[in-house]
Amino acid sequence: MNLYDVIRRPVLTEKNTRLMEEENQYTFEVARDANKIQIRKAIELTFPNVEVVKVRTCIVPSKPRRRGRTVGSSKTWKKAIITLSPGDRIDIFEGI
Repeated sequence: MNLYDVIRRPVLTEKNTRLMEEENQYTFEVARDANKIQIRKAIELTFPNVEVVKVRTCIVPSKPRRRGRTVGSSKTWKKAIITLSPGDRIDIFEGI
């Protein structure tokens, strides 16, 4: 797997914003088959001035969705919570 294919998108919620400010943790949607080592390398390659201290992952299950009579479900995806070393920041989140 190419390291540029590991990170899909940042996850921006109120809880994740609080984690960014207080705990220096950032949340990303990542590829389902990516492991923690690949996620660490992809973050350090994409954002060259940061050092990853810890990577935590979890699988977010699908939720049932309805649109009129049609019943379906959202997709299952993998979430990675990245802890950076003290003093490191990812600037892409600062303007949001």
